[in-house]
Amino acid sequence: MASRFIAHLDMDAFYASVELLRYPQLRGRPVVIGGRRRSAEEKAIPTLREYSGRGVITTATYEARALGVHSGMGLMKAAKLAPDALLLPADFDEYRRYSRMFKDAVRTIALQIEDRGIDEIYIDLTELVGRTAADGAPDPWARARIVAVDIQRAVREATGLTCSIGVTPNKLLSKIASDLEKPGGLTVVTEADIPARIWLLPAQKLNGIGPKAGARLETLGIRTIGELAKADRVLLVEHFGRSYGAWMHEAANGRDERAVVTWSEPKSISRETTFEHDLHPVRDRERLSRIFTDLCVRVAGDLERKGYVGKTIGLKLRYDNFKTVTRDRTLDRPTQDAGTIRRAAGECLKRVPLNRRIRLLGVRIGALSKASAQPPREASPRAAHTPTLFE
Repeated sequence: MASRFIAHLDMDAFYASVELLRYPQLRGRPVVIGGRRRSAEEKAIPTLREYSGRGVITTATYEARALGVHSGMGLMKAAKLAPDALLLPADFDEYRRYSRMFKDAVRTIALQIEDRGIDEIYIDLTELVGRTAADGAPDPWARARIVAVDIQRAVREATGLTCSIGVTPNKLLSKIASDLEKPGGLTVVTEADIPARIWLLPAQKLNGIGPKAGARLETLGIRTIGELAKADRVLLVEHFGRSYGAWMHEAANGRDERAVVTWSEPKSISRETTFEHDLHPVRDRERLSRIFTDLCVRVAGDLERKGYVGKTIGLKLRYDNFKTVTRDRTLDRPTQDAGTIRRAAGECLKRVPLNRRIRLLGVRIGALSKASAQPPREASPRAAHTPTLFE
């Protein structure tokens, strides 16, 4: 039996699929998620043809992707490719709720889970596959497939959503495999399957090889993972450095010893928003103030929900010329209080020039610790309100 059975679960067009639960009449139609929230007065769902602004696509249904649009593409550019695609705003509170639901469903079957974000996880199935050896299926990979089918069914019953799963001997291969038969796919790749299933894929399918590295590989005549696997290791080290070049060779040959990490402390928690149109620090002061406060409230909510407090409050601001500035302030005591976070972030704001329009605003809190580990303190009078330049 292979030493490990690692699964990568990726929810299918996650944000779009959640929206289709709310708008089932849109199933089968090209739908794009992104842009601003709709106002209560807007009844009809707009098309991309009607959009103006500089928002980007968060995700899209597979019908929209078939028209050439994809995540990260500007909505104005997407409108030229798919003008009749429908546009819905992102609702991240709802997506986080469904994220918790699908992960809880997986945990009813498998506990060895590495959380990789809102819509994907790694699962170590090795122990489960070993325990099911007495169930009659002699092939351990067949048993791994059965477990993966059970996980897909549990996710679907809990959320009404589909997911794709790749099961292989390691995380690197499973990440690739989960994308091979979307949507609703289940792909099992053994070590013996690597030449036929993996080596024919472009080198950039390896998680860790981006466009720049891919372009440099092409200058060496290396386009596929198979060509990379057969390349001279010394050549790769010469062109990409000892660490990265050696990793490329190992990865292309399907070797990855990383463990599924079931728990790790977050380093920081943040919230930020990019505006549809640049906001003026004076003329749009009231709106900026509301957004600023809302970001602080959301950060405080995230801290409370996850059971953390933090000491270092940070501000992130991007101007209309794309220059980004950050400022931090460290508190005497850790906090998860929205008002305290807002005041500290406001003090950071006083230390940045507000002489240009603003494109992005963000708030973060670092130096985190568990709220339960903090000693009790006497109640103290509420700190005086510190006005900010947005008020």
